[in-house]
Amino acid sequence: MVNADEKLDCQGLSCPMPIIKLAKTMKKMKSGTVLEMQGTDPGSKEDVPKWCTKTGNAFLEAKEESGVYTYYIRKK
Repeated sequence: MVNADEKLDCQGLSCPMPIIKLAKTMKKMKSGTVLEMQGTDPGSKEDVPKWCTKTGNAFLEAKEESGVYTYYIRKK
């Protein structure tokens, strides 16, 4: 399990809001810190890893439980 420094709740939001909130939150974080993001948009399964690749942040882990997707991302 990954320990997160910050948490972001995007449950109930649909594209593109989770990625917009993710980008805003990551800008405020320090390099090397980890964000735990939760969302319910199935599109986020593709969007979050692609965003990480595009921005150079590290996509650490993803899991799904009862329709809630949880992602762990380390800021570059």
